[in-house]
Formats: sequence, structure tokens, C-alpha cells
Amino acid sequence: MSFASFQASLCSSAHPLSAYGWDEGWEAAAAPYVAQGLLPGRVVRVDRGQCDLVTADGIVRADTAFVTPHDPLRVICTGDWAVVDPEGGHPRYVRAYLPRRTAFARSTSSKRSEGQILAANVDHAIITVSLAVELDLGRVERFLALAWESGAQPLVVLSKADLVPDPVGLSYLVQDVETSAPGVQVLPVSATTGEGVDVLASVVAGGTSVLLGTSGAGKSTLANTLLGEDVMSVQAARDVDGKGRHTTTTRNLLKLPGGGVLIDTPGLRGVGLWDAESGVGQVFSEIESLAEDCRFHDCAHESEPGCAVTAAVDDGTLPVRRLESYRKLLRENQRIVAKTDARLRAEMLKDWKRKGAAGRAAMALKRGHAR
Repeated sequence: MSFASFQASLCSSAHPLSAYGWDEGWEAAAAPYVAQGLLPGRVVRVDRGQCDLVTADGIVRADTAFVTPHDPLRVICTGDWAVVDPEGGHPRYVRAYLPRRTAFARSTSSKRSEGQILAANVDHAIITVSLAVELDLGRVERFLALAWESGAQPLVVLSKADLVPDPVGLSYLVQDVETSAPGVQVLPVSATTGEGVDVLASVVAGGTSVLLGTSGAGKSTLANTLLGEDVMSVQAARDVDGKGRHTTTTRNLLKLPGGGVLIDTPGLRGVGLWDAESGVGQVFSEIESLAEDCRFHDCAHESEPGCAVTAAVDDGTLPVRRLESYRKLLRENQRIVAKTDARLRAEMLKDWKRKGAAGRAAMALKRGHAR
């Protein structure tokens, strides 16, 4: 397809890429590559050094050797917009991907400093939590921190809502999650009864959405419900702990019948933070707001005088669990960032030494009083 004919095809609302999120911004970003004869498309699947892209000419299989740098956060990913060799080359190669608008990334482990890109150019991050097991609010907060950091709008879906038949009990569960997710819609959904499905479908109809959660959370069932057909394989979760096997093994981008596209992802066993300080701040916005009234600007919210955060804990307006989770995620994020930031490592070491010296001085004073 020539540059002129490709531009002409964009004038038609029926252009195949418009259903996958193509717009004037992507057109402008791709224009220099199209002028060179390259074909733009969206990555719908990445698998073992190759990927599938949906283009104006249909699905194209291409080699990713030229977009596989040493930095794992810069490798080609499902959801990327990329440019590929025109028809005729064997093999065909992805030559570049367009600058990402958003990117959902995590650390592969809370104890390591390797990042992993999970999905690109996402508008809605749907965090799927199964009501078949006890709620883990700390995990919800962790997912939310990554979602906010990615630039996407989070939404928490409480799947398998039919397993909580008591409406009062269900409302309490929703309230518990809402407390841990300020500014985020919390939606109970049942693929069995259809509860909440229409609301979820209206959310994902605009833009690109990614389904995130642990194995057994019901992501593939939700994907099939939204697609209106059994595209994704589904296996039963274990009754003992609600965990399931990885029925989804790759990240797949799927076009929805009501508009928009959906990226289904494998279940995540570990959800390590990756440079997500601002995301943590948004998840715990009430703590950040309270901290503005602390006496000291660098208050650690532990035992400092005039701490508005610990005062809120003491008077019962801030749950202890929320403060502990906030501290935990901030510490973890600092450790991850420090592994790649020498200046921050030095600052953390200095802070640890200062706290150690203060602790030793306090103990010495205490021993002196004891005598």
C-alpha cells in the first residue's frame, strides 16, 4: 500500500485500524515511517521472538529482532503501535514501535531490579478480584499503584459476585475495597448471572482495556463474556484456595463487538512495584493529604510529634492497616528504585545511619535514667 493510498484510506471511518484505536495522533507519529514504505499496525500478540500485528492489509506475522533491546521495558509488547516491512519480505521484520502513551510495567520480583512491560497504550486497567476467596486488600492496593503509575484509569472488578448472594454482605465487601481504592470505581460482576456486565461493557467500549489479576480471578471468563463467545480457554479454580492454572499464557489483544479492544493477560503470581511512587501516592491519597498537616515536612509518620497521620490513626479516622500498607509499598518502591539509582542509595544509607544513631542515643539515655 502506497503512502498516498494509505492516507486516503484513513479518511474512511470503516478503516480497519480505527476499530483498534487508530487516530490522528498515531497517524502523525507513523507518517515518517509510512513515507518510507513501512506498514503500520497494532501488536495483538507477542510470542517467542515474533509477533502478530493487525494492519490495513490484515494480520501480519513479523520477527521482532530489531525491537528487542537489552532493556526489558523497551521490548515490543501487546498494545504497541508499530511499523513492519511491506509485503514481499521473508521474513518480515518489525522496524520500530511508536512512542507509547501509557505503559503498564511491574518488577518481576520485589527483591530484584528487573522491570517487565505487560501492556502498552492502555486507557483502562481492569483489576479483577475474585469473591470466591477472602479479599486481599493489600494486593488490590499494589495493583492500583501500578495502574495509576501506568497512566491508565483503574477499575476494580469484583468477579464471581454470584458467590455472595447476600446483598448486604456484598455491599460491605464493595465498601471495603472502595476504602482501599479512593477515586476508583468498584464494580461487582457475575458472568453467571450477568450482574454488572452491562456497566463493564460500557466502560471498555471506549479505548483499550487490560484485564489484570491473579490466576483464578476469572479474567478469561470475563473476556469471553465481553466478547460474546468462548475465545479464551477457561479452567476451574481450586476450591481450597480459589487459585487456578494459567489458562491464558500470552497477552492477547482482542476486538470487542461493542467497540474498543481488550488485552487479556496471564495470571500474575508476583506484583512487584516498579518506580511507582506517584501511583502509591494516589492509592493512599488520604494519607498524603493528612501528611500536609504534619509539623515536619519530612515526617516519617512513626513517632514524630505533631504527626497528623498517626493522630488520625489514634482517633480512628485512618485504619492502621492502611498506614502499614502505605509504609510497606513505599519501602519496597524505594528498594527497587535504589538498585538503579546510586544517589538514592546514598540518601537511603545516610537516612538509615541517622535513624540508627538516634536509636542508639535514645537507648543510651534510657539506660542512664535506669541507673
